[in-house]
Amino acid sequence: MENFEDIVKSEVPVLIDFFATWCGPCKMMHPVLDELHEKVGDKARIIKIDIDKNEKLAAIYNVRSVPTFMIFKNGKLEWRASGVQSASSLEQTLAQYY
Repeated sequence: MENFEDIVKSEVPVLIDFFATWCGPCKMMHPVLDELHEKVGDKARIIKIDIDKNEKLAAIYNVRSVPTFMIFKNGKLEWRASGVQSASSLEQTLAQYY
């Protein structure tokens, strides 16, 4: 199984969704991320991380609200935003890192 560091070292941009199962807006993001995955295919990876199961990682990246999205490429944090995002805005942001 890949660990977080291996995943974000990818040359393909990786969108991380830090979420919580109890978070209403996070639940709204499920279909949005499915739609985004269909649009971007293999050009990017989309990974969901439950902050309650990964508290250390959430603390390392100072995740204070959910959902929080981050884009990594080659191990470097390139972009970060919190709150509900549209599939089109996430797609446009990801496209900058293909």
